[in-house]
Amino acid sequence: MLDSYRRVLSRPGALRFSSAALVARLPISMVTLGVVLLVEGETGSYGLAGAVSGVVVLGQASCAVLHGRLVDALGQRRVLPVAVSLFATSMALMVMAVTRDWPSALVYLFAALTGAFQPQVGACVRTRWSHLLDRPREVQTAYALESVLDEVVFVVGPVLATVLATLWHPVAGLVVAATAGLVGTYAFAAQRATEPPYGLHRRGGTRLPMPWRTVLPLTLVCLSLGALFGSAEVTTVAFADETGSRAVSGWLLATWAVGSMLAGIVTGAVVWRRGPATRVRWGSFAMMLAMVPPVLVEGFPLMFVALLVGGCSIAPTLIATMSLTEQTVPPGRLTEGMAILHTGLMAGVAPGAAIAGFVVDHHGASAAYLVAVAAGFVAVLGAQATRTRVVVPA
Repeated sequence: MLDSYRRVLSRPGALRFSSAALVARLPISMVTLGVVLLVEGETGSYGLAGAVSGVVVLGQASCAVLHGRLVDALGQRRVLPVAVSLFATSMALMVMAVTRDWPSALVYLFAALTGAFQPQVGACVRTRWSHLLDRPREVQTAYALESVLDEVVFVVGPVLATVLATLWHPVAGLVVAATAGLVGTYAFAAQRATEPPYGLHRRGGTRLPMPWRTVLPLTLVCLSLGALFGSAEVTTVAFADETGSRAVSGWLLATWAVGSMLAGIVTGAVVWRRGPATRVRWGSFAMMLAMVPPVLVEGFPLMFVALLVGGCSIAPTLIATMSLTEQTVPPGRLTEGMAILHTGLMAGVAPGAAIAGFVVDHHGASAAYLVAVAAGFVAVLGAQATRTRVVVPA
């Protein structure tokens, strides 16, 4: 089954740039948690810690599309090293502002800049795969691989940030995140043999059109998926707390991620008869249905099973979404298109978490899983609204 992955990784330079991108993406799962641990440790305020962490996320979401446009226009080799250098510098200034008790306005400013300068490595590595591979079947396998690696990042990163901050120093998690970002991004950008061409976003002096009838509905799917992530995370923590052991929440969420990871591996190895548009529609429907059982579950053993099964719909849907984007967005604007989808994912997390928290406070954890079901329903609507037109590269 893993022969599909062996074939794509055997392409010249593929293993090197994918490995570098894995390291470069570690900050995605470490920075916001590291900020919470640092600010709470220095000030004793979870409210302030959450606010500063939220500003980082808002900064990243507001500038992700701009990053994509710059990469498509100027190339990964030029944009990524500058972006990650400014990212690390802004993070260092934010840490200094927190630890040296600088005015709150400076803390928020440097937090916003940290998010704004964080490079879009996830979008860039998928664009690089699209350039390297010429068969849709292999591109799907590569995207499945990157989705699995995304899950690895979100399993390893939070644990690493927490261990470093609690057992060593509150700043340690952010230092490691910045170091991983710098080393991984520089190594990724330095591999020019596999870098996709840039400056192709215009044809005959006019800007290539973005297929918004595909991209906007897919962005709604990603926004809903982000809301599902945010709501399920908060609700699962609340469920564990209500059931008597909050510490189990981490294992429950890890089980959810494992389900997604395993499904992603299978997705990349299977030869699909249906195209990505059909798989996005069915995957969104499966995500909605998969969040229904947790509403009815009361104990830990069944919840582990429910979340393991529920996670199996996530990676296949994301893989199909990215594959459909790759097939419909012009190559000269592909990084921008990917960044739009990633922006949708990030933008959905906060409102999903906030709405779920409100429901938990007023109706309990089980009822709050309905927020995830509702997010899945919105994803179904977005998938059904998607209209596709495959782009043939020039």
